[in-house]
Amino acid sequence: MANKVFPDAQAALHGALFDGMTIMAGGFGLCGIPENLIAEVKRSGVKNLTVISNNAGVDGFGLGVLLNTRQVKKMISSYVGENKEFERQYLSGELELEFNPQGTLAERCRAGGAGIPGFYTKTGVGTIVAEGKEHREFDGQTYILETALKADVSLVKAWKGDAQGNLVFRMTARNFNPDMATAGKICVAEVEEIVPVGSLGGDSIHLPGIFVNRIIQGKFEKRIEQRTVRKHASA
Repeated sequence: MANKVFPDAQAALHGALFDGMTIMAGGFGLCGIPENLIAEVKRSGVKNLTVISNNAGVDGFGLGVLLNTRQVKKMISSYVGENKEFERQYLSGELELEFNPQGTLAERCRAGGAGIPGFYTKTGVGTIVAEGKEHREFDGQTYILETALKADVSLVKAWKGDAQGNLVFRMTARNFNPDMATAGKICVAEVEEIVPVGSLGGDSIHLPGIFVNRIIQGKFEKRIEQRTVRKHASA
């Protein structure tokens, strides 16, 4: 079996990045985001990107760094409320935005990886989300057609992985990562620990290595999006 391990993010993304490409980036808020790979996208200088991600990170971290450098042309997201630069660019017309209900976004990514071109959903019927989309009735209920999403490259973050690309995600950091991994022409994963092949039990693997092309072991800041501390009762 091929060894998919690369020494660092620069090597793992070599030859995979180009201007005008579409990138999927896993994560929810700052939980489970591919920090090292995003930093390399910034360093590479590629521009006019379409980025598919639940949100755009925060100002100065996560995908927010790509907004600061004006490398992103369009975001396909479901939530962008934590990023003031995102808001500024969108309201000033500098950034295109395609809003999705969160479940719809997840299913569009899953459909892209599963080879399903589209699906019908009730979510969004009667709202601006439904404008310009095909409507159809099933059992007396109205549904709208949503199309699948695919990417030139999927960037994901996992907890553990092996040299064959088998991945294990940790708790809520699993979020969008597995679905997005399957929907990219190339999937590059960064993990906290690379373990020997065979050490991950078959029932423990969340994403089989057949979907992963390249893997690196990264160093993570794991910044907290909003730190809330409760006062001690004695205070």
